[in-house]
Amino acid sequence: MVNLQKGQKVSLRKEGGGSLRHLLVGLGWDPVEKTSSGGFLSSIFGGGGDDIDCDASVLLCKDGRIRTVDDLVYYGNLKHASGAVQHAGDNLTGEGDGDDEQVFVDLDRVPAEYDKLIFVVTIYHAKKRKRDFGKLQHAYSRIVDSDTNQVHCRYDLSENAQCNGKTALICG
Repeated sequence: MVNLQKGQKVSLRKEGGGSLRHLLVGLGWDPVEKTSSGGFLSSIFGGGGDDIDCDASVLLCKDGRIRTVDDLVYYGNLKHASGAVQHAGDNLTGEGDGDDEQVFVDLDRVPAEYDKLIFVVTIYHAKKRKRDFGKLQHAYSRIVDSDTNQVHCRYDLSENAQCNGKTALICG
C-alpha cells in the first residue's frame, strides 16, 4: 500500500500483470467532537452545526471532461446508467468504523467513450457551516482492489496540512 502525498501518482496495475477489474473507493472520517460553545439556543434549534458531512463523488469523463450531469455519481445519483459505477449511499456524520462512504467501480463495464474517472471528496455546505478538511479527524480516501481486498493507495485528508482550508479535493 502507498500512503499518497499531494500530487503523487501511483499505478493501479496489478502485480504479476493481471488486470484490475473491480475497485472500491472508500472515504472515511470521524465525527467532530461536540463542543458546548453553542449554548442553550443552539442545542434547541440545531445551530451548533458541529458535524461535517463529507461526500464521495465520481465524474465519468469523455475527452477529459464531464459532458452531462448523468455522468456524475454521488449521493443524489447513486448509479451510473452503464452500471459501471455505483455509490453505496450517503453518511452524514462519519459515525461508525471503517469507510463511511464507498463507491464501487466495475472497470470492465465502463463504456469505451469514457477516458477518465475522477474521484472527488467534498464537504456538504462547507462555506455555510464554516467547515474544511483541517477540521476533520482521521479523514482518508483509499482505493482497493475489491477482488483481492488489497489496498493500493490511501490519502490522509486530515493529517495533511495542505488540506487545511480546502472544502473539495480531487483524490484520484
